[in-house]
Amino acid sequence: MGRAAAAIELTAVERRELASLARARKTGQAMARRARIVLAAAAGLENKAICTEVGADANTVSKWRRRFAAHRLDGLLDGWKHCFQPPWNTAKDR
Repeated sequence: MGRAAAAIELTAVERRELASLARARKTGQAMARRARIVLAAAAGLENKAICTEVGADANTVSKWRRRFAAHRLDGLLDGWKHCFQPPWNTAKDR
């Protein structure tokens, strides 16, 4: 038995932004898919149904659902930064 999927509730602004990303012609395919995953999750679909709807595997759906739940729209960005800086990147090590 796996862990429960994160529940997604969207604000009106988030819903508009995700809908725009999902349908915009200039949005990258990866970002459009992430937006469709989150919109489907917010609609109450289970991960298996989302996989079928967007053509993604279960790991992909789980990943973007968790990232959105934790970091909202910023979590969907490619350049997502982790919460720590490696010690070798500090100014005192230079």
